[in-house]
Amino acid sequence: MMKPVLEIRNLRLELEEPLKGSKPIVSDINLKVHPGEVHALIGESGSGKTTIALSAMGYVRPGLTRAAGQVFLKGTDLFTLSPHALRDIRGNRVTYVAQSAAASFNPSLRIGHQVTETPREHALMSVAEAQAKASMLYQELRIPTPDKIAHRFPHEVSGGQLQRLMAAMAMISRPDLIIFDEPTTALDVTTQLSVLMAFRDLIKKHNTAAIYVSHDLALVAQIADRVTVLLNGEVKEEAEMSALIAAPKHEYSRVLMAAGTPSSDCPQAGQTETCGEIPLLRLESIYAGYGPVDANGQPAYPVIRDVNLSIEKGAVAGIIGESGSGKSTMAKVIAGLLPAARGEMLIKGTPLNPRVEDRNNEMVRRIQLVSQSADTALNPSHTIEKILGRPVEYFTGLKGSARRSRVRELLELVSLPPSVMDRRPSELSGGQKQRINLARALAAEPELILCDEVTSALDSIVRNSIVDLISQLREKLGLAILFISHDVSTVSRIADTVAVMHRGLIVESGPTGRVLVKPEHPYTRLLLNSVPRVEIGWLEKAYEKVQFEQSVLMSAKEVTSTLQG
Repeated sequence: MMKPVLEIRNLRLELEEPLKGSKPIVSDINLKVHPGEVHALIGESGSGKTTIALSAMGYVRPGLTRAAGQVFLKGTDLFTLSPHALRDIRGNRVTYVAQSAAASFNPSLRIGHQVTETPREHALMSVAEAQAKASMLYQELRIPTPDKIAHRFPHEVSGGQLQRLMAAMAMISRPDLIIFDEPTTALDVTTQLSVLMAFRDLIKKHNTAAIYVSHDLALVAQIADRVTVLLNGEVKEEAEMSALIAAPKHEYSRVLMAAGTPSSDCPQAGQTETCGEIPLLRLESIYAGYGPVDANGQPAYPVIRDVNLSIEKGAVAGIIGESGSGKSTMAKVIAGLLPAARGEMLIKGTPLNPRVEDRNNEMVRRIQLVSQSADTALNPSHTIEKILGRPVEYFTGLKGSARRSRVRELLELVSLPPSVMDRRPSELSGGQKQRINLARALAAEPELILCDEVTSALDSIVRNSIVDLISQLREKLGLAILFISHDVSTVSRIADTVAVMHRGLIVESGPTGRVLVKPEHPYTRLLLNSVPRVEIGWLEKAYEKVQFEQSVLMSAKEVTSTLQG
């Protein structure tokens, strides 16, 4: 029988200074990964996925200690090696593809220099050989203009291209094992599909062993041969991927299956519309972008063009589209952070000033923005009480005990205990921080909340809980919500109406039950065909459908260009 590239035996990692009653971070971990095999580690945030994956590099996170167990790379116990020997292995025989490619590349160095750095530094091949190998990998990973990409800087390529370039960097040294740690989480669905296809083909072609860390069972089903399901640092189930999908044995595996299955229950048309009422918010022929604005109201670098949109009182309007389609720009325009160059915005029929600084407190109060990243939106040095107390005092004038009482009410609204008040953001989980982000917007007692990709960085179970919370707030407070996302399945669960954005234009809009069930535009069909399903073989079928819809889009673009010419 073929020997495993990686074998983990009875691994247990604990806190260096354990608290009374604390449990191991991960315990009794056993797994094997063979050449050409992808072994997935799946579970929600805090399940120990990344901690286990990093142990495959002989690495234990600060604050933890190895209490028991061994990790063998081709028969060598990594934890018996010296720091110098481990340095030779990391980035060479075992490589790592991180979640955020943008944070992993040096912005001041050209891409080609960074991709070829490992083989040059370890003297594995000559500069010319490294460049030739990199060029071959660019082609295998389907990176556009592979002959020119090496001369660019990281900021000059897209997020999807950067993720593929990280894979090229990881594969160039011909590693025994490659670790993918949530490599497509931050990508939109269409980019995610092509990146996943490229990763899978590359692994099989080079017969490389791989660990794939993810919270998304639908994604894992397209690339993994075996899967280990983790919860609170313990293995709940290990099986062949096909066997797990066919008949998951553990209850938690079934929960992950349900969380990864797109919802087919779309809100029905007209259930929130009120005949004859003026919309809460109306956008009319909005143009926005960056740079100088010409005499016709056109910015030098347009991002959104001729956008018309209405949001009814108490309704949820979804905006979907891939990265760069203009979704977040629309939120900034409505919030007044990026003034529209042309067009009109009306709130209950009253004109809304384009700039937030020109709006009075009442107008600012009525529309609140909840940003994508709670980590950057919440001041790390302030307690939760101060973070929520400031907008409470600003918008309501409450002080002292009354202010503190209102903060407690806000925490209760987002299902957090009062004890959270004295903590700082770093002491909270990702889901808890996003609830605080929502609570801060609610402090103004708004009529409309702009939710800009608020669930994109969360695992599937936490994401579903946040969506449920937003639905509850809408019902309880009568809020209208603009829900912006590249995740079609999430929008289908929450939105009454949906608008599809592509290259700054709304290409299709209407009731969610119609647009997402019977789409008319090829771009909408492309998005829907890109939503992963917990189904073996889905990736190949989806890739063919997406390629077809992209060809239809290109044909339509050529016809439009000819007519305009």
